[in-house]
Amino acid sequence: MELLGRLVEKGLRREPPTRDEALAVLATSDDDVLDVVAAAGRVRRQWFGRRVKLNYLVNLKSGLCPEDCSYCSQRLGSTAGILKYTWLKPEEASQAAAAGVAGGAKRVCLVASGRGPTDRDVDRVSRTIETIKEQNEGVEVCACLGLLSAGQAEKLRGAGADAYNHNLNTSEATYGEITTTHTYADRVETVQQAQSAGLSACSGLIAGMGETDEDLVDVVFALRELDPDSVPVNFLIPFEGTPLAKEWNLTPQRCLRILAMVRFVCPDVEVRLAGGREVHLRTLQPLALHLANSIFLGDYLTSEGQAGRADLDMIADAGFEVEGAGTTTLPAHRTGGAPDGAQGGGPGCGSHPAADGTAGSVCGPAGEAGCGSGAGCGHATGPGCGSTATTETSRATGAAGGGPRPDLVTVRRRGAGTEVAPNA
Repeated sequence: MELLGRLVEKGLRREPPTRDEALAVLATSDDDVLDVVAAAGRVRRQWFGRRVKLNYLVNLKSGLCPEDCSYCSQRLGSTAGILKYTWLKPEEASQAAAAGVAGGAKRVCLVASGRGPTDRDVDRVSRTIETIKEQNEGVEVCACLGLLSAGQAEKLRGAGADAYNHNLNTSEATYGEITTTHTYADRVETVQQAQSAGLSACSGLIAGMGETDEDLVDVVFALRELDPDSVPVNFLIPFEGTPLAKEWNLTPQRCLRILAMVRFVCPDVEVRLAGGREVHLRTLQPLALHLANSIFLGDYLTSEGQAGRADLDMIADAGFEVEGAGTTTLPAHRTGGAPDGAQGGGPGCGSHPAADGTAGSVCGPAGEAGCGSGAGCGHATGPGCGSTATTETSRATGAAGGGPRPDLVTVRRRGAGTEVAPNA
C-alpha cells in the first residue's frame, strides 16, 4: 500500500504525516490491519527497538472527585462501586510502589482524584515521592494530581518527581461535551507548567468515547504540538454508573489502527498502551506491542488489569524484552545526545528545550515521561468530564467486534487502599 510506505519513510525521518494521511490510516479496512501494524512497527523499532517499558500505578486517593468527567468512575455523581479512600500514607504508597518495581516496573505513577492539589496536598505527595525514592533505588516517579497552581510543579520537581501526567483526552472542539467543570485550555496550561518546571511531560488521549476520526486526529496533532515525552493511549472502560457506560464502539482492529496513527504522528515518542487494552484489544494485545513501546503492569486506578505475570509472559512470547532500569527510554536526539543520523522533525515529537534552555529532556535517568493516568477512572485518565451522547452507529461498531464485554470490566479490590496483595 503506497500510503503505508510513505508513512514509514516519514516516520524514519521523524517527519509527521499530513492530516489526510492520518485520517487514511484510521479509514483502512480490517483486511489491511496487519499491513498497518507491520508498517508502524518499523517506525517503532527504529526508535525503540524491541524494548517495552513497564509502568506501575499507585492510586493515592480514590473516589469522591468533584469534577464531572463522563468517562470516570470517580466522577461527581458516579454510582460505580469502586474503592473510596483518602490519602495513603507515604510508607503505604512506597510499599505499593515496591510491588510494581519488583515486577519489573521502572516508573511508578502516583495518582490522586480531584480537580487539583492544594499546597498541603503537594507537600504530602512530596513526602511520598521522597520515601519511594529512598526505598526503591533508581525508580522514576511520575505524579498525576490534576490541574496545577503556580509553584506546585517546581515543588514536585524539587521533591524528586521525574514527570507529570495530565491528558488532553479528546479534541478541543468536543471537549465541552465530555467535561464541563474545567476546560481544554486548563489542561494544556498544566502540561506547560510541568514542562517549564523541568518535569518530563506525559499527556495522551482516551479513544472510544463516541468521537469521530477527525477528533482523534485533532487531539493527536495537538499532542504533537505540545510535545510531551510520553503519549498514553487509553481505550474507554465503560463503567456502569457513569454517563458513558453504554459507549461500546471499539473493536480490536480499530484500537490497532488508532495506535498506529499515533505512532506515525509521534514516531519517536514513548507511546504507552494504557487503560482498556484488556477490554478492547483482548487476544490481540501482543500485536499492539509492535506499535506501543510502553505499558502499565497489573491493575489500573479503579479497575483490574491483566495479571502481572501474564503481562510479562505476553511480552516475552511476542519477542519483546522488558526495558531495564539502566536503559534510556527515549532516543538520543530527545535527551540531548547525538541525533543518530535522524533528520527532520518539525514541531512536536522531536527534541525540545529543557528548563534551562538546553536541548533535551531533563527528567530522570530515562529522560522521558510517565503515567498516562490521571485523577479519576479505572483507566488512565485525568480530572474533568460532562456527558457525551452515544450513537446507534458507534454502538453498532462495537457489535461488529463481538458486542459489549462488561464482563471484562472488573472493579479493583486489591492493592492500594486494601489489605489484599497487589497485582504486579
